[in-house]
Order: sequence, then structure tokens, then C-alpha cells
Amino acid sequence: MSTPSATRAEPRPTHPHGRRMVAVVVMAPLLAALALWAFAWPAARTAPRDLPLGVAGPATATSQLEQRLARHEGAFEIHRYADAAAARDAVEDRTVYGAIVVSAQGSELLTASAASPFVAQLLQQTVTAQAGETGAQVRTVDVVPAPEADPRGSALNGSVLPLALAGIAAGSAVTLAGLRGLRAVGALAGAAALVGLAAAAISHSWLDALTGNWWAEAGAFALSTLAVSAAVAGLAALLGQAGIAIAAGTVMLIGNPFSGAATAPQMLPEPVGTIGQWLPPGAGTTLLRSVSFFDGAAATGPLLTLTWWAVLGLGAVLLGNALRTRAEAPDAAPAPGREPLTVG
Repeated sequence: MSTPSATRAEPRPTHPHGRRMVAVVVMAPLLAALALWAFAWPAARTAPRDLPLGVAGPATATSQLEQRLARHEGAFEIHRYADAAAARDAVEDRTVYGAIVVSAQGSELLTASAASPFVAQLLQQTVTAQAGETGAQVRTVDVVPAPEADPRGSALNGSVLPLALAGIAAGSAVTLAGLRGLRAVGALAGAAALVGLAAAAISHSWLDALTGNWWAEAGAFALSTLAVSAAVAGLAALLGQAGIAIAAGTVMLIGNPFSGAATAPQMLPEPVGTIGQWLPPGAGTTLLRSVSFFDGAAATGPLLTLTWWAVLGLGAVLLGNALRTRAEAPDAAPAPGREPLTVG
């Protein structure tokens, strides 16, 4: 009589949909927390941190002024100038955001609302409050004013997100359309150029929010877009579609809130302001302010940053294409005129 074989336990069926549901439930709050941290934390901690501020006038008067400013520990980075003309030049060259000039006629605050309306207002409030302690009157002079059509810089600040989205869309479209190599590079460059022209036409010609050289502004818009689109397409060429998510997430969740477009990089917690200027949104905003309001002053740094992103991204597109072509190439065929060796 045969013994019935032991019954083996059947493996439990897997439930991929259940795992996906858990992943969605877990990822949603994580992404929300990351977005809140990236956007809300810098905004909640907005305050001057080593904000460049000029001081000009007799040593006896400026020393007392510097002592009062030193009460705001770590808030201001003081630059000393011989006279009002030197201080004004520093404001126009974007070396400082403003300058306090002390003379026999009284005190004068030089600001540049075009550099940051938020900072100009902050300096006016700070200096006026300090002057109230001594009973002195301070006259404010806006050396480089913001455009009358956009006194708060809202249009310029509002351009950061659309340009980032345009770059992400262009890089994703090139990747998903299957463009490779030089064709991809040409498509990215062409799309960025058209975005630059359209953005300049809207911001400068229609809204009057920019006042500089039209073509320089279009070039700044285009380079900012190309820096993002090239990074998206380049990472996608090397890593696949995961590269799109990495590049897009970096630009949207780090680059945008860390750009300091609404205030200034020195108004954000460290090292947020510095990191923001290393990424395309922050560098693009700084470059656009320089070419539009300051005749290109202090434009070299952000220009090099954006160029670096664009060159590396386009290089990654070409490298990814070369690696893929090599991987798809068939084995080397035998030399002409020679038959492959057979046995038997």
C-alpha cells in the first residue's frame, strides 16, 4: 500500500498591484514633505545674511554707523568707499545692493530696486529705523530703479517657473521622440532659441518688464532654457527615462525655490542661496537682471554657470548616443576575401 506523498505548501501568489498601491501611498507624502521643505523652509527663514552693503563718508561718522549695523549680527557685509561717487558705482556694478552715504548735508541711502525690490525696501526700513534713534533724516535715492510697469519685479520672478518647465518639456520631448546625437543637439538648441525669442517678446516688448538690450535678454532666456533641456536630455541619454525624473526633480524642487528670484540669494538660509546660484533657475535669474538693468554688470558668473550646464548636457547627449551605437553594432564581420574557418 503506497503512502500518500506529503502535501507541499503552495507559494503565495504575488500581488504587484498591492505593492504599487503601497508605493504610491508612501511616496505621495514623501514628495509632499520634500516640496514643502524646499519651498516653505527658505521662505520662512528669509533674512539678510552677509548682504553686501556699502558705507561712504568721514571715518568718524561711518564708524558709528557701522557699530549700529553690527547689531544685526551676520546680516550685512560692509564695503567701505571713499565718497558718494564710488558708492554709487558699486551699486551700479552690482557689487553691493545699496550704500549709505554720510556727509555734512546729512545721510543718503542709495538702493537698486532693479536688483531686488524686496532688498531695497528692507534696506530703507532698516536705515530709517536706525536714523530714528538719532533723530537724523535719511534721503533715499533709487540708483537703478525697477521698471515702472513692473516695480515689484513680479514679471521677472514669474518667468523662472515657465522657463524651467519649457526646458524640461524640450528635453523630455527630444528623448521620447527618439532623437539622438546631432539631431537631438540641433532640436534642443532650436527649441531654446525660439523660447528665448518668445520670452523676450512677452517680457520686454509686451509687458515692459525688462529694459535692457532686447537680443541680450533673448539670449539669456534661451541659454537658461538650454541649460535645463540639455541636462534633462543628457541624463536621459545616459540613464534612460529615469534621467528625466532626476533632472526635472532637481530643477523643480531645488532650482526653483533656491533661486532667490523673489528676494536675493543672500536672503536665503545658507547654503541654499549658494546652491541656487549653481543651478539654472538661479543663475538664469541673476543673468537676466544683469543684462536687463545693469548693462551686463556681474553677468560673467551666471553666464559661465549656464554655459557649463548646457555644454555638459549636450556632451552627455552625444556620449549617450555613441555608447548606444557601439552597443547596437553587430560583431565585426570577417575581412573581405577571407572565408571564416570551418572544422570538419
